[in-house]
Amino acid sequence: MATYNKRGYKSKAKKEKDFVEEPEVHAEELDSTTAEVFNTLDEGANKTEEWVEKNQKYVLGVIGVIVLAGLVFFGYTKFIEAPKEAKASNDMFYAQEYFGMAMTEETAKDSLLNLALKGGEGNYGFLDIIENYNGTKAANIANYSAGMAYLELKNYEKAIQYLDEFKSDNVILAPLAKGNIGDAFSQLNDYSNALDYYEKAINDNDNGFTTPLYLFKAGMLAKEQGDATKALSYFKRIKEDYPESQQATSIDAYIALVESAK
Repeated sequence: MATYNKRGYKSKAKKEKDFVEEPEVHAEELDSTTAEVFNTLDEGANKTEEWVEKNQKYVLGVIGVIVLAGLVFFGYTKFIEAPKEAKASNDMFYAQEYFGMAMTEETAKDSLLNLALKGGEGNYGFLDIIENYNGTKAANIANYSAGMAYLELKNYEKAIQYLDEFKSDNVILAPLAKGNIGDAFSQLNDYSNALDYYEKAINDNDNGFTTPLYLFKAGMLAKEQGDATKALSYFKRIKEDYPESQQATSIDAYIALVESAK
């Protein structure tokens, strides 16, 4: 005869096996454990208080140094740096005036450029601003202006020196500074460095003004050096990427000229 287990039936032996008797906890033991925990916490708190008390002067000293540093920075920015920037800008006014006049008056151009660089009649020139206000924004702009003045005076080594000191992330001025260094190297017949700086100007900031300008200069330099392949790459990029630029208006003629010479 077949045997079977009734539904819901559980073996008594298994039930007894699974059951584990939990140890009995007495109230006295629980009170003792709780007291120990609170004692430990009290001891930790006391030690923290003792440390703070013992090192209070040190802690306050550190906080004081941090606060003082903040006040010094604020004071330097407001009462020293800002007035210094303002004075530098004011002192550079006449140098900028002389430079602007030199760009429009050909007859006295060199004299005006020298006044812009070295000053005159008690007024500072760009070189004075650089020397006396080193580290200011005005001195940085003076480096660019001095470099451009020397470029106009055909003192190409000085032009490279000051333009290289100019630092900016401005989308126009930054590539212009590098491109003008390229022009100076080109005038010195250092065509390798000239092309290198034209490429730096091209890659410095992609925009519709300076990028096609220095692509064209790089293309012309490459053409003059007999590198038709490189020249074509510059010219074709102007045609494809900057069709609205001034350089694009006659770029087809230059492309045809280089291709016919290959």
